[in-house]
Amino acid sequence: MVRFLNAVGGGRVVRIDGNLAYVDDDGFETPVLLSECVVVGEASFDTAMPAPKEHSDQNRKDAPAEGQTKLPIVETATGDTLNIVLGFEPVDIKTLSRSSFEAYIVNDSNYYLYITVATRSRLDNDWTPVFDGLIEPNIQEFAFEIDQTALSKLDRIYVQYLAFKRDKAYAAKASESLELKVDATKFARLHCFRPNPYFDCPVIAFDIAVNDGKPFMTEIDARTLEEGIREKKRDVKKSQATVRPPKPKSDGPVVVDLHASELLDNVAGLSSADILNMQIDRFSEVMDANLRKPGQTIVFIHGKGEGVLRQAIMKELTHRYKGHDVQDASFCEYGFGATQVTIRSLSEQANKKR
Repeated sequence: MVRFLNAVGGGRVVRIDGNLAYVDDDGFETPVLLSECVVVGEASFDTAMPAPKEHSDQNRKDAPAEGQTKLPIVETATGDTLNIVLGFEPVDIKTLSRSSFEAYIVNDSNYYLYITVATRSRLDNDWTPVFDGLIEPNIQEFAFEIDQTALSKLDRIYVQYLAFKRDKAYAAKASESLELKVDATKFARLHCFRPNPYFDCPVIAFDIAVNDGKPFMTEIDARTLEEGIREKKRDVKKSQATVRPPKPKSDGPVVVDLHASELLDNVAGLSSADILNMQIDRFSEVMDANLRKPGQTIVFIHGKGEGVLRQAIMKELTHRYKGHDVQDASFCEYGFGATQVTIRSLSEQANKKR
């Protein structure tokens, strides 16, 4: 089976003639350049329909079955960087509490991958192998299926992979291994299954490789997180007595960078909510320090992100600090993600309300 690289659609390859593949797309044979096809599964080139896909824990055979012809490997322009995804798709998304889950490996690269996958619970010391095999370039392949009994014991997934090419020169890639922490409770929550560009249905997906590198992941246990929050709160209380309001630069606007990296030396152990509260506290501190300075301009740099901080700032300006002039700051000076506030006197605020 193939999908079209630069167009919507795909289907079963009926035959290959030179550099053209004739694809059965809803009963019509469509000639498509081989370079415009991406393999998404094996298919017979006989006129009969291929047999339904059977999932098996055994390794997929690299050689084609009798009577089948393998499509040639067609490389993509961006395929020399490794992008690998492990995705879990529910067999029955309407009954997640009883459904089993199929695991698929996406190899979005021009490399062959030899991959091993193992799992364990937090109480086990040894890993249980669930898949090992060769994944061809630019393909999504079924790896294993996990039922509710095994899911309840799933706490870690260990992935190892080796990338290489056949019959041609290639840039060497280092073999890698990655340990993933799994929250099995998410498999029972419908909103945890999200759309993914590699899948037709919502999945729980784990990045194994992103543009040749490991995905950035942090893991902090609950005790370390709680202690980190307490320590950070103590540090903030100590520093509040000595923090001075920012001064205008050359009689210009007061510029306040609310990025967490600018406010805190270390954000380890802090949740997103803790960081947001500290950012809003800093915003309020600067506003309170300038309320008696009509005409003073303040630029708050909050960044684009998901817009959570900006929404919180706008809420404060609408309710607690209403009556002042608010607008987007100059893009040329501050880029996207900055809000400018001009302080108004009480009389100006009253006139503005009229």
